[in-house]
Amino acid sequence: MLFGCRTNQNDAYLSGMSQLFIDLTFEKKDFRERPLEKGEYENCQFMHCDFSGVDLGGILFVDCKFSHCNLSLVQLGRTCFRDVSFTECRMWGLHFEHADPFGFSVALAQCSLNHSSFYQMKLKKMVFAGCSLQEVDFAEADLSGAAFDDCDLAGAVFDRTILEKADFRSAVNYSIDPANNKIKKAKFSTDGIAGLLYKYDIEIS
Repeated sequence: MLFGCRTNQNDAYLSGMSQLFIDLTFEKKDFRERPLEKGEYENCQFMHCDFSGVDLGGILFVDCKFSHCNLSLVQLGRTCFRDVSFTECRMWGLHFEHADPFGFSVALAQCSLNHSSFYQMKLKKMVFAGCSLQEVDFAEADLSGAAFDDCDLAGAVFDRTILEKADFRSAVNYSIDPANNKIKKAKFSTDGIAGLLYKYDIEIS
């Protein structure tokens, strides 16, 4: 079957692909040895697979699920993620800003995304659930309405980030400068107030 990105004509750069994969399950595959074929993956599941360091550039994932996979240092040049979920995955050092922004939609639960980047991305109402987000770059991203449920944000970078109505009530270890970010109606717990005043070098008890 000839591959064609049916969702938007702007994905013409994918037209050279010829593979369409639907309703497949990939379990315990090591894609470092044999890279994932280029094409469109629709409603596919990837379980306990190793993608570390693999180039996923230009591949389209639609309604796919990744669980217990290693995706650290994966290359995401123009990769498409549309309604894709990641559960208990290791995703260190990923540059999501290199992925295709059109229709970008991911759900992240109990994942480790340390040292990754969402620089300048539009992530309105995105939910991070139980994730490790240490030293993640959120600079200039739009995270309005996003939720950081039970997330560790130690060293995460918020610089000219839109955080209006974002929920940090159960997040820990964040440092956010209200003067350098838009935080109108964002939600914080009383215990997290110190994360908003860190630059003043004061003690709160």
